[in-house]
Amino acid sequence: MTFVQIVDCKTRRYDDMNRLMDNWLELTEGKRTATHSVIGRDRSDSDHYVEIIEFPSYEQAMENSKLPETNRIFEEMVALCDGMPTFTDLDVVRDEQLNKATARRFYEEIAVGGNLDLVDELFADDYRDHDISKEEDSTVGSHVIKADVAGWRKAFDFGFTIDSQVAEGDQVVTRWTWRGTHQDAFMGIPATGRTADMTGVTIFSFRDGRIQEGWWTYDLLRVMRQVGAIQM
Repeated sequence: MTFVQIVDCKTRRYDDMNRLMDNWLELTEGKRTATHSVIGRDRSDSDHYVEIIEFPSYEQAMENSKLPETNRIFEEMVALCDGMPTFTDLDVVRDEQLNKATARRFYEEIAVGGNLDLVDELFADDYRDHDISKEEDSTVGSHVIKADVAGWRKAFDFGFTIDSQVAEGDQVVTRWTWRGTHQDAFMGIPATGRTADMTGVTIFSFRDGRIQEGWWTYDLLRVMRQVGAIQM
């Protein structure tokens, strides 16, 4: 079970604290078990900071605490704080990565499910699209996604398998596998009834909870070859 530790402290020497944390990262490279750290400053009290540290489990957090580098850095951190920091230990019982869920809804509900009205909810009006299959470097507008999905759905009866997703900051990277049956004209080739498959990677960038920009990389050549659009 994922474990989170919340460290609450006050300090007027945050720059020194920041350098101390950089030193700890350098000293514990290859040894620490922490996987993610976020530090926030209280908007109503500029000397009040909260750090949220994530570990794969409580046991691994305890291993991290036992590192000599951690003990030394902790002592130096306390000296920089106005009073003793407080610690809250939490077992994570629910973890919703909202941008990942939104990205998944595109594949499941829009692309496969055909709910094109949902595009207006999930994508920004000025969405910018980058697609290796198009001559333009980018196209702008959520209508681009609607047109692309409609075109693919007309040409193929298809499904997506989400192979993996990684979220960092405001971006979600999805690695997927697509499989479909050629049921209408595609690249000038009439319906063949053939099955085709390809793999791809899509990066969605988010703004205010909506998809603002997308980059698409996929094996279109494989699909064209499988439906007879090109001969190899």
